[in-house]
Amino acid sequence: MGAYKAQQVSAGGWKRDRSKKNKFRNWLGGISREKSILQLLYFQPGPYSSLWKSIHKRINMAFKGEDHLDSLPLPVQRMHLIQVDSVQRWMEDLKLMTDCECMCILQSKPISIEKDEQNELILSSQYSTCNNLQLLLKRAWIISTELTRIAQKLEKNRWQRVHSMTVRVNCHVRSMINEYNTFTRSSSEEMHQLEKLLIDKCSEFTAFTERCVQTEDEQMLRSMKSCVNETLTTVAQYFGQLIELVFTHEAQNLLRQIDLSDSVYITESAINSLFSLTQEGAHLCRIIAKVDGILCLTDILTDNTHSEATHAEAAAVIAQITSPHLTFTQHLSSFLENMEEIVTALVKLCQEASSGEVFLLASAALANITFFDTMACEMLLQLNAMKILLAACSDKRIVDTPYSRDQVVTIMANMSVLDQCASEIIQGNGIQLLMEMLFEKSSSGNTAEVAACERVQQKSAVTLARLSRDPEVADAAVKLSCIPRLIKLCRSPTERNNSDSVLVACLAALRRLAVMSPDGLEDSDFQQLVKPRLVDSFLLCTNMEESFV
Repeated sequence: MGAYKAQQVSAGGWKRDRSKKNKFRNWLGGISREKSILQLLYFQPGPYSSLWKSIHKRINMAFKGEDHLDSLPLPVQRMHLIQVDSVQRWMEDLKLMTDCECMCILQSKPISIEKDEQNELILSSQYSTCNNLQLLLKRAWIISTELTRIAQKLEKNRWQRVHSMTVRVNCHVRSMINEYNTFTRSSSEEMHQLEKLLIDKCSEFTAFTERCVQTEDEQMLRSMKSCVNETLTTVAQYFGQLIELVFTHEAQNLLRQIDLSDSVYITESAINSLFSLTQEGAHLCRIIAKVDGILCLTDILTDNTHSEATHAEAAAVIAQITSPHLTFTQHLSSFLENMEEIVTALVKLCQEASSGEVFLLASAALANITFFDTMACEMLLQLNAMKILLAACSDKRIVDTPYSRDQVVTIMANMSVLDQCASEIIQGNGIQLLMEMLFEKSSSGNTAEVAACERVQQKSAVTLARLSRDPEVADAAVKLSCIPRLIKLCRSPTERNNSDSVLVACLAALRRLAVMSPDGLEDSDFQQLVKPRLVDSFLLCTNMEESFV
């Protein structure tokens, strides 16, 4: 478990919109996280065509009617796999992209190998499940991309391109199936049937497009186009069903390994593979939950015989599955049944964390849980979680990055809607901590860290605004000079890193405090930042020059 994983779990921010009116309206949007390869796996092209709508409908039917695509923004955000050096990405994809040529020559027939060598290959693949799954995901992404491009070229009647791309899809499908059957230890009869259906339909598709290339009669081509459309839609449907079945099967295998293994190495490796799957999109998170992954993770978290590292790995998977950016929550029904045990175990993990990384993973899971159920916030109060989190923040060895502070202030912001929370925060010196968070700055200038600092500033202001309905909290905030700091953040774009979401949160907190302590503001601040409508003050501050400060 590395720092990269911890950063990925906590990475993300509240969305920013460059249109000024939309900035103001959307400032309380959910945490934005990077979209992943699997979101393209389910074929979201741009722009939509009539053919694509048909394919889209059939794929949604294949995935039991869950319209995951309609909720995604267009264009889809860049996948995290692209966020590497371009040469490195090219080298990784080179094998995948050149397999087509080999497969065309070999007519998709694998080179035979000796029985002993095959056994050795299968044995070694058991120790690289995560790599095999990543290879499968990459191959699936290539296939989905090619199918999308075929739909686009078909709309333009570019038959030569359609045929050449169909040949590539045919080869990639066969390669993906051969690769998967090489490293998988078992597969169901249903999976074999789907593989055969997909291969046969791809062959039919290739033969169909070849006839289209050889036909010069425009009228005949128009009549054949509907058949090609239907075949493409069927290929997409079979492909989607096969991918669903494959990853359900793999998730079940990983959970079975965790359940049956007595080896710490195998358990941690299987959990790490689950974490890798959860990073590939909401659909795989749903699959893991569907096959009782939540129950398995609960058992790990509550089993004291497991190491802290294993508990942290399980917390990382929980954090991914409960991510606020997921567009549906049906997969969380099993989570709600086990929530009390999970929350209790995560609070204990935060309290006993021996490193900042473990604390980050556990607190990230807790932060996500507080987003979708207020009952979790009540549980946290009963477990004295606020006292534990505030104490951890005073230990620079444990809460040592903006990412960790982001998780803590997220929990505070979500818990602050409860009236009982105010006294807990005051007793734990939480107002002082919120004041310090208003000064959060990145020490490295790293883009992700800067974004985390913005979120810390924004959420600390939101928490102050919510808590200041309590006169005791408002009085403590005024005594700690929160009002001058909020004014500075409103008037100085550099202090808030030009963040509009921070600006709106600070304006809201300032207005709440001004009601409780009107003497704390100068007249010019009151006239510009408090008296006007919030949207007018927002527009005024976004148009300010640095010389005005």
